[in-house]
Amino acid sequence: MDRRQFLTTTAGLALGTFTAPAIAQAKTKVRVGYLHTVAVDGQIWTGMDRGSFEKQGLDLELRQFNTGLEIFQALIGGSLDVLATGAVLSNFPARGQGKVFLINDIEVATAQLWVRGDQGIKSFEDLKGKRIATATGTTAHVFLDTTLRANKVDPKEVELVNQTMPAAVTAFISGAVPAVALWVPFNVTVRDKVPGAVKLADASAFYPKAAIIGGWAAANDYYEPNKETLAKLIRGWADANDYIVANSTEAMEKLQKGHYSQTPLADINESFGAQKMFTSKDWKRMYSDGTVTNWLQQSTDFFMANAGIKDFTPASKYFDSSLYLKTIA
Repeated sequence: MDRRQFLTTTAGLALGTFTAPAIAQAKTKVRVGYLHTVAVDGQIWTGMDRGSFEKQGLDLELRQFNTGLEIFQALIGGSLDVLATGAVLSNFPARGQGKVFLINDIEVATAQLWVRGDQGIKSFEDLKGKRIATATGTTAHVFLDTTLRANKVDPKEVELVNQTMPAAVTAFISGAVPAVALWVPFNVTVRDKVPGAVKLADASAFYPKAAIIGGWAAANDYYEPNKETLAKLIRGWADANDYIVANSTEAMEKLQKGHYSQTPLADINESFGAQKMFTSKDWKRMYSDGTVTNWLQQSTDFFMANAGIKDFTPASKYFDSSLYLKTIA
């Protein structure tokens, strides 16, 4: 470098005009547990594919589980920061385990009751004294209890067989039980394997008075000190969610191709149709007017009564709507 070049360079440094390659900002890692069903991970995978979370400076470390019960056990055990699940969202937080801060959707018809006519089950009355397989403490269990009571069958009049959902469906297919309460997409397996099976009811019969909703919860010790990170998660989720609502056909095609390749597109669309999604701004109204809190409380009441717990945290305390309302403009 000659004298003129040296003076020009040092002058530039002094004036602050010297530019250097930008140093990439480290992303915030968030450990996320989820269920692999469209009603739960639809926004997650859409957001991952669109870069919605990455744009917020987040690095989601995803871990798949089979049931909401398993996810909450992992959250309580400290191996997760946040989780996304179905109706179990109304269970553990009421016991003081987890803080709910974001809702995904309403599982309008994802929970279903299937029966075998070849075993003499043609109506709710026929279920009395019979075995019904399901995964207790889940979306399917909440729905089963509701639909039995609505059709004048006391849940005590049936024999509940508690199994993982794959095992419950297998028991139904083999004929070991004449009825199964399940959630989509397990209905596809039942429909394909038992041609004579009949869907006796689904959760849509109780919407909007009662609704089973799923969403996100954070670990107790993670929530308060990481609200900024959770706000970024909400923004990333909102981008993905609103894209799905506005472009559902295209979104389901991409979701099926990238993350549900073993499931036909028709079945993915059926699963999507069994839930009800709203834009991020529409959710604001339901957060503000207490609609979401009321739906959460209805499920909580069932879970706590079923577990014989009288002293529990109400949804108005375990669900914090303020973070969402502050984050979504």
